Amino acid sequence: MRQHCIFQAVVACAGSMLAGLALPAVAAQTVSQTNVAGPAVPTARSIVALADGWRFRQDNELAGAQAPGFADDGWERVSVPHTWNRAGYYIDGAQGHINTAGNVNKAQGVGWYRLAFDRPVLAKGQRVWLEFDAASRTAQVWLNGLLLGRHDGGFSRFRFDVTAALKAGRNILAARVDNSQPTAGGPTADILPLTGDFFVHGGLYRPVRMVVTSAVHVDLADHGGPGVYATTTAVANGTASVAVRTRLTNDGKGSATLRLVTRLRDAAGVEVASALQPVTLAAGTTLELPQALTVANPHLWQGTADPYLHVLDVTVEDARGAVLDRLTQPFGIRQVQLDANRGFLLNGQPLRLQGVGLHQDREGKGWALAPADIADDVATIRDMGANTIRLTHYQHGQTIHEMADRTGLILWDEIPLVTGWTLGPNQTGASPALVENARQQLQEMIRQNFNHASVAVWGIANEVDFGPGRPDFLGAGPKVAPDPMPLLQMLNGLAKQMDSSRPTVLATCCEDRGMQQVPLTSQATDAAGANRYFGWYYGKIDELSAHLDALHAKRPNQPLSVSEYGGGGALSQPTDDPLGGPIELAGRNQPEAYQTWLHEKNWAILKSKPWLWGTWLWNSFDFATTVRHEGDSEDINTKGLVSYDRRIRKDGYFFYRANWSDAPTVHITDRRYVDRAYPVSDVKVYSNAPATELMLNGRSLGVRRDCPDRICIWPAVRLAAGVNRLSASGGFASSTVSDSIEWQLAPQAAQAFRIDAGTVIAARAQGRRFGSDAFFSGGEAGTADTPGGRGRRPVLVAIAGSPDRDLLASFREGDFSYRLPLLDGRYRVTLHFVEPRAAKTERLFDVSANGQSLLTRFDIAATAGAPLTAVSQSLPVSVTGGELTLNFRGIIGKALVSAIEVVPASD
Repeated sequence: MRQHCIFQAVVACAGSMLAGLALPAVAAQTVSQTNVAGPAVPTARSIVALADGWRFRQDNELAGAQAPGFADDGWERVSVPHTWNRAGYYIDGAQGHINTAGNVNKAQGVGWYRLAFDRPVLAKGQRVWLEFDAASRTAQVWLNGLLLGRHDGGFSRFRFDVTAALKAGRNILAARVDNSQPTAGGPTADILPLTGDFFVHGGLYRPVRMVVTSAVHVDLADHGGPGVYATTTAVANGTASVAVRTRLTNDGKGSATLRLVTRLRDAAGVEVASALQPVTLAAGTTLELPQALTVANPHLWQGTADPYLHVLDVTVEDARGAVLDRLTQPFGIRQVQLDANRGFLLNGQPLRLQGVGLHQDREGKGWALAPADIADDVATIRDMGANTIRLTHYQHGQTIHEMADRTGLILWDEIPLVTGWTLGPNQTGASPALVENARQQLQEMIRQNFNHASVAVWGIANEVDFGPGRPDFLGAGPKVAPDPMPLLQMLNGLAKQMDSSRPTVLATCCEDRGMQQVPLTSQATDAAGANRYFGWYYGKIDELSAHLDALHAKRPNQPLSVSEYGGGGALSQPTDDPLGGPIELAGRNQPEAYQTWLHEKNWAILKSKPWLWGTWLWNSFDFATTVRHEGDSEDINTKGLVSYDRRIRKDGYFFYRANWSDAPTVHITDRRYVDRAYPVSDVKVYSNAPATELMLNGRSLGVRRDCPDRICIWPAVRLAAGVNRLSASGGFASSTVSDSIEWQLAPQAAQAFRIDAGTVIAARAQGRRFGSDAFFSGGEAGTADTPGGRGRRPVLVAIAGSPDRDLLASFREGDFSYRLPLLDGRYRVTLHFVEPRAAKTERLFDVSANGQSLLTRFDIAATAGAPLTAVSQSLPVSVTGGELTLNFRGIIGKALVSAIEVVPASD
């Protein structure tokens, strides 16, 4: 059985790639409606898209549907690309999103596809192939009841020669796909990925087509590759050397006398180099032929600065000069290199790679994306100013590779060796079948993407260094994790053997993070990427800098990158201070403003290390998973800077746009926090303008010039009751760019401060609007509840004496103060307390207001009568000088407050 593919442009652009060489792509319908037969084409190759007329059924128990006479009249009619899965949705239509919970289908298992079509009219000796761009996870394919073969792996092209199985008239194509989650002894047990924090959709989710060739043709059986492989071997002294390898196959009955003609043309169609080689090819053989091209004064492919593409044209002619096959592909002349101190080098010059990770799904479509969807994603990523994409965590399709070639994006390709490589608790290493599947998927990825100028590195694994500390939500590993190095070393050697022009890389999670029995996998490849989530999953963000410095010093000769960083950002969770309370890395409290703050801090560190060969934030878009119940979504990883449905670009997106892009950018943050809790707030604007002015209700609040890290801040802006229109404008050389938003402030909040202490997301109280913890200095946030996490619900304690349990469960504790920007006048301060620990706690503390004592040696439990019982103290204060300072100081134990209300005395 042979499984292989040819290089082809995106469906929408296929004509441009094979212009004048192939029949127009015609969608095949059911036989009763459409006949795909056309005139015989004795030379070159023709391609027919098999998009419409498919019948589909998802049924784990169904058998026998490969039989030509099987009754499928009641099956669903679908078009390919297709997936039956829909995973992930936002709760309660967060921020205007449509709640799609009713459309969710997370069923993983067997799906059947059937298509009836007519055999095309063929010239003597022509061959017919079926090409599948992907089938998840595994596929068996039949034509007219004859099994063509099986393909294991859900991300790469595969092809079958169906010439012998075709018959005149109606033909019945059947495909059985299975995206079952791998389990020991299950049907997908040895097919990567075994685990991962992303949902594996099922189906024929990329295009399917029929390809007709002559008996002599460029090889179609080389791991799905195009059969022609070109490498820029040197650029020096005003010339470029390009080595071309072409694999020719003779499926005819006799020996063939041929000429192989290879031409390289510039973008205007002018030939800049060529080679001609006569060859005699025996029947039933495949021969690989090397050719060398020399290009004078080459126009190089220079990434996003100048993504210049030549056209590589390979023609196979018979002795009379008739064209038997022809393959035309874009080709960029370029060389890449990684250096431990200079970073990424493109054509010998350092280029700072700064970009995003990307998954291949979107809400409502899953993995079954149209070229227009992918083009929209690429345009969004480029608009942000990114110049690189890490295509995670599996091989992506040809469409995005071709778009990256044309736009200059640098790609990190990788296979789906993610976290796990064994199943069951007692395995000592990867099974032979899994090793072979990993080998196969790497071979397919390299062959299929070899000619793309955009592809810079081959990734062989992601986070296989967890050791026994692998998180349960990824499928807890064995107590003694097997050594991944034999598998990694095999894959690295294979990648170097197949392509010595590109470095090999992998991404790690855990080295030097204090975890036990972590295998040191970084040395398995030429270069390493570090997935590091300081300030999110562990540690403090400030620790990232020293950690990276230590890794660089540990292996000073190995190039290092940061391949993932970031945090979750829920769209509908406003906060007044992202540092006011604990973030629930596996729970609901994940406000967008914390994600924004985290990216600001990360980027300040990363940009200071020029030796990093690249940085990729996690992630470009929210994406589907089935292990997360976080933020304001279900089954969505909310670390994206754009929403799953692509409708909303989060604030962090504009932070990077202001820093990475030359496009004029002015963006006011916190635009989704419309109903404001406090009358005073900082206003933050991301701007790359030389000067940026902020207006409030038509009144200028001043100009900020050349803001550090493009972060412009106007502190302590006082809002008015009602509508507050904020407008920011930046003056650029050619234009003025503005952004405006509206905030609302309820009249009762215009002179009041109601603070829910110890939380980033305020609870609602009985008829009173509280803001999240803000205006504090010192202390630590805490809660009387036990937070939830993956696989467990939070435990909420009962609090006696108040209906506002949620408000009072959180607190700020320690020695701390609050500085509230109040207008001068008389106010009433109400302090709410709960002793949060049921066990006896010695706690006495003082509270003062502007230096005047309010409470002395206050004992919460004694005053309330018991722990976990609410008590309040209400006292008058006078404010002069525009500020009220509340100081909390522990006498025995730590001071504590659960909520604060400061309202005008007349209230």
